[in-house]
Amino acid sequence: MIPHHRQAIEMAGLAATRAASPEVRKLGAEIKKAQGPEIEQLTTWLTGWGAPVPSPRTDGTGHMGHGGMEGMMTGEEMKELEGAKGASFDKTFLEMMIRHHQGAVAMAGTEQSSGRFPGATKMAGDIVAAQSAEITKMRDLLKQ
Repeated sequence: MIPHHRQAIEMAGLAATRAASPEVRKLGAEIKKAQGPEIEQLTTWLTGWGAPVPSPRTDGTGHMGHGGMEGMMTGEEMKELEGAKGASFDKTFLEMMIRHHQGAVAMAGTEQSSGRFPGATKMAGDIVAAQSAEITKMRDLLKQ
């Protein structure tokens, strides 16, 4: 989940300067605010367990590689998002972030059903709830 969240933060950070819609800019800020602390908590748990913490890797384009995780954007998709501005950015961002969130919800659902650490399964439930609500919000924004 750490690499997945890192990419969401990277995507959300683009909204501050590229989005036309104040709602998309606000959503980007909310995503960064929520997922940063989750990365910190996941890192703390992994470190405490003596497990490796995923390092930020790039795919050769300066972007984190997708690593086969559900919902991750490819380097090409990230370049497309970086190149978009205004209403085009908003549409691309919302479509990509919906897909990204759907991947996170699927991974978190697996943790809920198969996880062994109560803190992680609780976080997974929080992720499912928050990101499912954001998916609904993003779908509504796409209809505007």
